[in-house]
Amino acid sequence: MPAMLKPGLRCPTLGSGRLQSQLAMLYSIRSYMVGVNRQRNITELNLMMRGSQTSSKPSNQYHAPLSYHTSRSLASQTSPTYQKRFQDQGYFHSMFGSQSFLSNASSISSSSILSSPSLSSSSSTSRFFSTTSSSSLSSSGARGAPDGTPKYTMSYVQGSLEPPLMGKTLGQCMDDMAEKKPDHDAFVFVEEGVRWTFSQFREQVDRLAAGFLAIGLKKGDRIGIWDSNTSEWVLTQFAAARIGAILVTINLAYRPNELYYTLQKAGVKAIVSAQNFKTQNYYEMLSTVCPELATSAPGRLRSEKLPMLESIIMLGKGDFPGAHMFDDVIDMGNIEHKLMVEGYAKTVQFDDPVAIMFTSGTTGNPKGATMTHHRIVNNGYHIGCRVGYDKAEHIMCLPIPLYHIFACIGGPLVGITHGVTNVYPTSGYEPVATLKAIQDERCTFVYGTPTMFIDLMSQPTFKDTDMSSVHSGIIGGAPVSPEIIRQMTKGMGMKYVAVGFGMTEAGPMIAIVDEEDPQDKQFNTIGRLCQHMEGKVIDPETGQIVPVDVPGELCVRGYANMIGYWENEEATKASIDATKWYHTGDMATMDEDGYCRIIGRFKELIIMGGRNIYPVEIEKYIYTHPKVEDVHVIGIPDDRLGEKVVACIRVKAGEDLTEEDIKEYCQGEISHYKIPKHVIFMEAEAFPMTVSGKVQKFKLQETISEQLK
Repeated sequence: MPAMLKPGLRCPTLGSGRLQSQLAMLYSIRSYMVGVNRQRNITELNLMMRGSQTSSKPSNQYHAPLSYHTSRSLASQTSPTYQKRFQDQGYFHSMFGSQSFLSNASSISSSSILSSPSLSSSSSTSRFFSTTSSSSLSSSGARGAPDGTPKYTMSYVQGSLEPPLMGKTLGQCMDDMAEKKPDHDAFVFVEEGVRWTFSQFREQVDRLAAGFLAIGLKKGDRIGIWDSNTSEWVLTQFAAARIGAILVTINLAYRPNELYYTLQKAGVKAIVSAQNFKTQNYYEMLSTVCPELATSAPGRLRSEKLPMLESIIMLGKGDFPGAHMFDDVIDMGNIEHKLMVEGYAKTVQFDDPVAIMFTSGTTGNPKGATMTHHRIVNNGYHIGCRVGYDKAEHIMCLPIPLYHIFACIGGPLVGITHGVTNVYPTSGYEPVATLKAIQDERCTFVYGTPTMFIDLMSQPTFKDTDMSSVHSGIIGGAPVSPEIIRQMTKGMGMKYVAVGFGMTEAGPMIAIVDEEDPQDKQFNTIGRLCQHMEGKVIDPETGQIVPVDVPGELCVRGYANMIGYWENEEATKASIDATKWYHTGDMATMDEDGYCRIIGRFKELIIMGGRNIYPVEIEKYIYTHPKVEDVHVIGIPDDRLGEKVVACIRVKAGEDLTEEDIKEYCQGEISHYKIPKHVIFMEAEAFPMTVSGKVQKFKLQETISEQLK
């Protein structure tokens, strides 16, 4: 710390206690400006604040950039509210008005972040905190445009620092909203007939948390949840977080081998399970991986293969030897356990792990992305801020599965931080029931994958559904065609469609389209980076940041990244480098305004005769054909060229298309080598899908390759 900030420093114009806090703030600002290479000396800063002339000697002294935690603090200090408070209390006058204690400070270098177009004394305070870009090019590649908007020459960008990050746990957010909106609807499970206000929801969560303690669970234990979109799912999510346990989400489609791997890898101590999903009997599969289950007492499972697993908790009614019933567990807690819940709630920290979510495992065994309270609370909150949940009352319709990160955070966490109602139409996705829920509950936002929205708009009942309450949709989970967005805005009456991008390891939203964005950006990009996140596009061979509009690998860094893969250091190091950048594996470009476009996954890139072909580009064009409902482009092996392009198409109901129709439609519109060599027409059910509604292209490749041999 510089001498001027040493403890005990006295100043004739200010009290010592007040001086320390003011100088600390000033030094944070000074360090920030140095760290981002601002070419303006401290004397000019005095001039801007005091309106007087001072001289200083330039210096090449280097000062360390602002730390992550200090920058979070500075973000709140530079907010309009913070500035106004200091102006109202005369802080800037007392700091800069009577004595220049910075007159001999060294010069500091420039940045586009805190530049000021002039140094006149009028409105000096607001210019000091200006975010308008400088007209000169900075080392980060940012430059100013004539209208003051940020422009970039290199593919690196940082999201806004407003609003500041929150240092809260899930439980604290739940408490805050229960106090703020006790009688406002929090969760509606239409199929179950369950409707909870925020105060009722907190009461149910604390009952279950006490029940978990009663059966021997504690902070740090892993609690699995193997269920669809039910009220018990969100109760388990928040009750586990309440006592500092870690939720392990389990894919609904898992078979015994995948289930065993997940339970063993995460060291799950208790699992809350549905009885079945579609044709799968979950209790039978649990008995397969734990043969001792049927002969064990509830809560006293001793499994040779899964020694950590002690309790199976079954949902619903029935006889399940060796298992607790959920309805019994929620009533097990006594006064002592309820007091223990209060104690645990005070010890849980926002940097504690709160969830392990396993990836799809398309390239080997699934990996457990580990996330903290801090990550999911803040991502939920900032998603809501980007789409306007902080400006008006909203009701979300969520047909996407809760075990998927898109719903798990985009629903309950957005709702609990913004007081937004979550509506779940059914336990599993059903288009007709979803449309009815939108109409009956007067939903204003609808969540879904591209395939889900296509299904909704193709239902016979769609034209008779009252969609007048719908303001917008949030779409993600797969590449989004501009044509789908047009259909959603026209057919569903949406004011705009919030295209979002994220993944289990980062997000669920690390970039999103804003309602105020130009239409071209709304239709053709994933928007700009979310608040407090950094993004860059690099050459995957050299690791160097590429110029704007040049394709490369998208990397992201910030609070929304996972802390690593659970007990898998090798995989963690392969994904997160030494400087904490997460390498997404997605091909992307970044334009001069900071908007990103996803070209595709590296593993989905088609290389034909030495040419790189991006499936998304072809899909977006074929989507514009008026008779095409859905399309997925893949590459399959070819003896001469290495790979060849195949388009798998779902035709709109009542329409006819031929392979020649598609090839002719592409002729002259896309490069000749990108025109599909084969066109396969498929029914909706023929596409291999994940439970979350995404087409599994690797399985589609296997099927089509075998079919075309």
